[in-house]
Amino acid sequence: MTLKEKVEAALDKVRPYLQNDGGDVELVDISERGIVTVRLTGACKGCPMSQMTLRNTVERFVLKAVPEVKAVEPAED
Repeated sequence: MTLKEKVEAALDKVRPYLQNDGGDVELVDISERGIVTVRLTGACKGCPMSQMTLRNTVERFVLKAVPEVKAVEPAED
């Protein structure tokens, strides 16, 4: 399984939680340094709690599932 496939699988596990609130997450990039860039979409985009969601939910799931990943960062829009 490639690194991208591992990250996508981790994101698939967190998606139901985001979708319950009308949001979602999409993978934008994975750097050579192990930094995953994601974009929160739907209700999560622009939500005042989006940074907390990114750190406490998305990043936690990805780091636990994919040890090669060092951090999860939001995409610059």
